[in-house]
Amino acid sequence: MITLKSPKEIKLMREAGAIADAARRACGAAVEPGITTYELDAIARKVIEGYGARPSFLNYNGFPGSICCSVNDEVIHGIPSKKRKIQEGDIVKIDVGAFYNGYHGDCAATFAAGVITPVAKELIEVTRQSFYEGIKFARPEYRISDIARAIQEYNESHGFGVVREYVGHGIGRNLHEEPEVPNYWERGHGARLAAGMTLAIEPMVNQGGYDVKRLSDGWTVKTADGSLSSHFENTIVITEGEPIILTAQLAEEVN
Repeated sequence: MITLKSPKEIKLMREAGAIADAARRACGAAVEPGITTYELDAIARKVIEGYGARPSFLNYNGFPGSICCSVNDEVIHGIPSKKRKIQEGDIVKIDVGAFYNGYHGDCAATFAAGVITPVAKELIEVTRQSFYEGIKFARPEYRISDIARAIQEYNESHGFGVVREYVGHGIGRNLHEEPEVPNYWERGHGARLAAGMTLAIEPMVNQGGYDVKRLSDGWTVKTADGSLSSHFENTIVITEGEPIILTAQLAEEVN
């Protein structure tokens, strides 16, 4: 069931979103050759707990980290590790959630470690912009499918593959709520959008094909063809007018 949030709930979600965004920004600023993904995880946890919140992902269905940290061909759900050291030219996906006063904020972005290739830079920029193309349709007169179609068409117009096995989602008291928010269009229209709906919209985009595979650790998802992947996410709320991004501060700061 889709739950519509009250103004009070949206205020609380904005607070949770701001904490998640602060952790995302702190991790992004720390991405550089030589740092480990474990150290990035520790940075995020310190920020989140410093605000009196807790990491949404830590122990979620057994996940061992405070963030998902996925590098290069890893799409999502990378497990932070003391052994995984970031290299020059890597692209690093930071996915972070914060639980505060009963509500979650969820956001992600992809960061460059040093100098990256032109195609990697384009992939990051197109993925990010596809989020904004999608939320042009995040209004009550549209449906979930309109957001999905806009994201897919923008990415595919640049020759990139849009992941199908993993999608965005509703969010609120629970990290994952209804409805699902695909980044690609399929038959059907999906739920009609309504003021008070809170959604985590998160394009996951591959340089090559859209197929992915999950590794034996049970979490890490990689591109099937070994190509690079990029991820960008914000939590938004549908209003009677323009949508409001609840994890907004990073929007113009991604590399």
